[in-house]
Amino acid sequence: MIKLSQQELMGLLIQLSIMLMVGRVLAEVARKFKQPGVVGEILAGILLGPTVLGMLSPDWFNLLFPVGTSSLVLDGFVQIAVVMLLFIAGLEVDLHIVWQQGRLAIVTSLFGLIIPFAFGFVFPYVFPDFFGYADEGKRLAFALFMGTSMAITALPVIARILMDLNIFKSRLSMLVISSAMINDLIGWLIFSMILGMIGKGHQNITLTNTLLLTIGFTALMLTFGRGLINRVLPWINKKLAWPGGLLSLSLAMCFIAAAFTEFIGIHAIFGAFILGVAFGDSEHMSERAKEIIHQFINNIFAPLFFVSIGLKVNFIANFDFMLTLAILFIAFAGKIIGSGLGARLGGFRWNESLAVGFGMNARGAMEIILGLIALENGLINEKVFVSLVIMALITSMTSGPLMKWSLARKWKN
Repeated sequence: MIKLSQQELMGLLIQLSIMLMVGRVLAEVARKFKQPGVVGEILAGILLGPTVLGMLSPDWFNLLFPVGTSSLVLDGFVQIAVVMLLFIAGLEVDLHIVWQQGRLAIVTSLFGLIIPFAFGFVFPYVFPDFFGYADEGKRLAFALFMGTSMAITALPVIARILMDLNIFKSRLSMLVISSAMINDLIGWLIFSMILGMIGKGHQNITLTNTLLLTIGFTALMLTFGRGLINRVLPWINKKLAWPGGLLSLSLAMCFIAAAFTEFIGIHAIFGAFILGVAFGDSEHMSERAKEIIHQFINNIFAPLFFVSIGLKVNFIANFDFMLTLAILFIAFAGKIIGSGLGARLGGFRWNESLAVGFGMNARGAMEIILGLIALENGLINEKVFVSLVIMALITSMTSGPLMKWSLARKWKN
């Protein structure tokens, strides 16, 4: 049986402690400047990774993060962190809010999905060389991924921005939240299909079967599965120790769903996300329970993932100014035009419609997770990945101030 040596175990424990400590310190610094904590955590990874520490002292970097069994174990921690991050992202999706907004949410979300998806698809497909993609056989999958990465949003980031602006319960805020929910559901479904196209799944499961199983799993979990969870949760809350019983069983089910979707040919995160939606939509899943799960994952596992981003890539060596500028332009133009136009057609004033577009433009953690999975599966190169991370950070940092500026305008309508 293979196991960690004493030195490897010590090294792993030191890695985890340094990543958590440096990530926490810089996350708090970021919050002092009114920025999301994820900005500081990614910066911590850049400082500890090949970009800074690896360039200033390669020996120390190789000593701290050696390639070997301990690095595989650390990667396992990171993979689990990603799965749990998508689970709590799913918990944020409230299907009741989507139904309440009705047609307006559907129109806004579809415009906010289709137009940025079209922007993100067309440019990379027509100019693959500019985006550093040489594999002609996967050109369609690459363009579809870029379209998806431009279309998807970051629901947790958007919710926090709206709370900071003190407009979370407003009609405009509910439109942004519900539209983002629909965006995320459709976007993750599309991304799952893309992974099936590039042959990531089980060798005995065809692409057609993968797509059918994906749609079937989604429909089953959001109907029968959601109803079953709603019936089981009262028993869990009453019979088992709270909140330990709920925490352990919800994560156990999360891992089972993630394992199933990984098996059928799409990434484990999709199963975790859909199960999170099913759990979060239950009337017996209290806000306090959600907060406990959020605190557990966001303060222990999430920093490990975001710090690990900086450990994987040299951000200086792989920074391409023109590529980053192009991706930023596509991201801003697609989301602001698409979502803003959808809100305007729904009856909002121009300044409010623009605020909806700025709100929906917040990307954050979800695009970074998408980018990392695409990088690990050879769908994008390191330069595109670095540009996507920068885009995610800039859109998250500018969304709130731009919304505030837009809502303060008094334009003629």
